[in-house]
Amino acid sequence: MTRRPLLIGNASGFYGDRFDALREMLTDGPLDVLTGDYLAELTMLILGRDRLKNPELGYAKTFLRQLEECLGLAHERGVRIVVNAGGLNPAGLAGAVRALAAKLSVPVVVAHVEGDDLMPYALPSGEGALTANAYLGGAGITACLRAGADVVVTGRVTDAALVSGPAAWWFDWAPDDHDRLAGAVVAGHVLECGTQATGGNYAFFTRHDVSRPGFPLAEIAEDGSSVITKHPGTGGVVSVGTVTAQLLYETQGTRYLGPDVTARLDTVRLAEAGADRVRISGVLGEVPPGTLKVGVTRIGGWRNEVVFVLTGLDIDAKAGLVRAQLAELLGPVSSVSWTLSRTDHADAETEETASALLRLVVRDESPDRVGRALTSAAIELALASYPGFHVTAPPSPAQPYGVFTATTLPSGEVPHTAVLPDGTRLRVGADGGPAGLVPSPPFARSPGSAQTRASSAGGAEPSPPESPPAPPAFEERGSGGGASAGAGAEPPVWGRGGVGESPAGPTTPETQAPTAPAAPTRRVPLGTLFGARSGDKGGDANVGVWAETGPAWEWLRTTLTVEAFKALLPEAAALEVARAELPNLRSLNFTVTRILGDGVASGHRFDPQAKALGEWLRSRHVDIPEALLPPPADAPAAVPPRPVDAPAAVPQPSADAPAAVPPRPVDAPAARPQPSAQPPAEPPATTTPEGTP
Repeated sequence: MTRRPLLIGNASGFYGDRFDALREMLTDGPLDVLTGDYLAELTMLILGRDRLKNPELGYAKTFLRQLEECLGLAHERGVRIVVNAGGLNPAGLAGAVRALAAKLSVPVVVAHVEGDDLMPYALPSGEGALTANAYLGGAGITACLRAGADVVVTGRVTDAALVSGPAAWWFDWAPDDHDRLAGAVVAGHVLECGTQATGGNYAFFTRHDVSRPGFPLAEIAEDGSSVITKHPGTGGVVSVGTVTAQLLYETQGTRYLGPDVTARLDTVRLAEAGADRVRISGVLGEVPPGTLKVGVTRIGGWRNEVVFVLTGLDIDAKAGLVRAQLAELLGPVSSVSWTLSRTDHADAETEETASALLRLVVRDESPDRVGRALTSAAIELALASYPGFHVTAPPSPAQPYGVFTATTLPSGEVPHTAVLPDGTRLRVGADGGPAGLVPSPPFARSPGSAQTRASSAGGAEPSPPESPPAPPAFEERGSGGGASAGAGAEPPVWGRGGVGESPAGPTTPETQAPTAPAAPTRRVPLGTLFGARSGDKGGDANVGVWAETGPAWEWLRTTLTVEAFKALLPEAAALEVARAELPNLRSLNFTVTRILGDGVASGHRFDPQAKALGEWLRSRHVDIPEALLPPPADAPAAVPPRPVDAPAAVPQPSADAPAAVPPRPVDAPAARPQPSAQPPAEPPATTTPEGTP
């Protein structure tokens, strides 16, 4: 029997996201599963320091506080909860959830996934690690849900696994259902960062009211296709543009490697499917690599900084004086970085806009060399340095900084384990199947909890169709995006054509088609026409750039080469930059190696997570053909508007694409809340204000 689509939402994109989101997602509309992503590279370092102080911690405490007011509500509405808030101690958080359920007299069944923490084992990256965690896939989550869990707590699984695991449970997919799993992984990547899919951090944010975006949800169909949407009446917007932006976030190349499946991002097709509804279809999957990514954090040393404010005239001379006065003191320090930010304006009307910022950042193995003695010495210059001397903060002690590195480990060497509600420990094998039972005493159960959850109607809620447990699968990724191309990865696909065409090789002057005589151009910011989103991958950064129309895409594809990218972003000029094309998304993806040094926790750069790197690129001025641009503000009214119809060359969803959402059978489980109306079928592919890929 064909099952109805899985309704799965997200209520957290990071540790510290909107506290009320869990309640909002439970009350604003129906759901089957609600997920929460609490982990990132920096979070693992924070949790590692928590665990040093108290071995019983190491998990996201915020989740427990959210659950205290929402656990009963989730139980009443028949919504299962799957989160990676377990961090470094999923067993500890699972126990805390059981204790909370007993306190609240809510009869929920709790399970957890562990085995990602490699600290008890010989590490592949040497000594001195604070944390070392493998990125597990969704197999353990699937096993826990099959065993009847209402709440599943995990450690460091991939963010997309929070969606692919429940989808494999709901539809009883097998590990070799690669295309279906790939579709779920892509949907999971869209959901994982919460409101970034509903208008948050969106390049064209001025087009929409994004003052308080609602959190996203996906309607995942049995064939792996999905519709990204949000609860009716919530803020923000879901469009082809917002979904494209999130698909480009923290990904590298065309193959999104993972322990469950390798998803081919160059096969993804998007289409508007109604108001605040975007259909994802056509995703192809390949076998996962035989390795898992392992993220390792260490305390890298000690760090401090001073920011001097330079106001008015002679900014360069003032900066030079400070640097000369501190040169001798800074001599023994192992790393010294000076940055002058010219935020000053000539003839400014306010003192703040007449000022520039000179930032000194120091790092050393010894806290003494970069501690309060150094920052106090900087303050001692107050009456003996440049005119108008002041700083942004008082003297401060040195602070430890972290270093993130990534390596890989054969999948079979990672003890991926699902700890089921009765305490049974089910080991997930390297092939995605169960590797056997691991004896362990059962966990204490909450009073009144049961293997079969009672529905709000008072009866036992049916589980998905019974069948022999299908072997689970794998996925791998970094903070907020797909795994980097490592062992088992293939080179990026550079082809210009649509799905099924052979890679055409990198675009070079020799391979480009002859061009017509130069058309009139106008010098404008790149972002006048193109969107971008960027993020961190350890010490690397990615920048995804997309066009909204076919002609703009052709210009972008042929013009924004690696050399042009480096010229626009001089900070990347000396670094390795890789470019990949995603024609179905009208997008280019650039990976900039080591621009973030040792990662976000090291504070290497002004923008340590590269969140604004794409916006810097959009602000750079380039010469764009007049025909592609909207008319200037002072253009005569007679200038005709651009036609709304996209050219035929723009890739369109195939004619045999699946319907937007399969009909819901009348015998669907009564305990699960249903949407009030049937979602509309997918309309014919047309160009919309956001553009149709």
